[in-house]
Amino acid sequence: MKIAVYPFASTDDIKENLSHIHTAATLAAKEGVRLLAFHECALCCYPPLETTVDKLNPAQIRQALHETAALAKERSLFLAVGAVRYEDGRRYNSMAVFSPAGRLLGFYDKSALWGWDADNFTRGALPGIFEIEGVRVGFRICFDVRFPELFRSLYLQNADLCVVSFSDAQPEPSPERYAAVKSYLTTRAMENVMPVVSVNTLSGNPTAPTAVFDENGRVLQEADYAKECLLLYDYQKPPVSFGSQGRLINNDLFLANKLHSEKLPAPPIKPTARN
Repeated sequence: MKIAVYPFASTDDIKENLSHIHTAATLAAKEGVRLLAFHECALCCYPPLETTVDKLNPAQIRQALHETAALAKERSLFLAVGAVRYEDGRRYNSMAVFSPAGRLLGFYDKSALWGWDADNFTRGALPGIFEIEGVRVGFRICFDVRFPELFRSLYLQNADLCVVSFSDAQPEPSPERYAAVKSYLTTRAMENVMPVVSVNTLSGNPTAPTAVFDENGRVLQEADYAKECLLLYDYQKPPVSFGSQGRLINNDLFLANKLHSEKLPAPPIKPTARN
């Protein structure tokens, strides 16, 4: 299944953001992409990086989501777009996922909140896993990446891969922060034996990569952190190698013996090939 992400610089002009999303969808459709994903709050911009939360217009956001649904149908794509959603008087920092039929499949709401997020949003509790053409795709948002538990839950629910959307940028370049976030993505992929695709905003100086990591944590592709582009990834279920088999076996053993109160049994399968 061909997956693509498209980083761009969101603004407080929703129409302008939609124009970037339309451009990306057109390019993706020509490339045979099935799932196209965007960064955190791509549709309405991330408060307070590009706006303040009181300036967000819920009606405009809802209308933009309707237009995104129509775009998914027009281009026959699964679309995952970051937006602020409103429900029962609460705000959530969300990823909305649409089918090629233009149907809303559901939301993932950011779970790990701190600072601006804690000030502006309610903590999410949705699993964030969607079946897309036989592939179980998990979604996570920005600060979520720092918490192994949020990715281990994807492993426990048999997710095949994860898309992580960021709006992680600073006024000045920070190579150290960029490297730290990249290391989190590498680790989450490797420890859960799961490819990870990340996409970040281009606002300011991005401090998280737009990249693809394989199940062993290797960087397969990495976009120029200052360039708007369509980054393509042809996902295929990875074969079980010597290294990944060892992680899978021990993951399951540790999960079955959470307290480590008993001696762990020997692995039931003897690996035959090295990665």
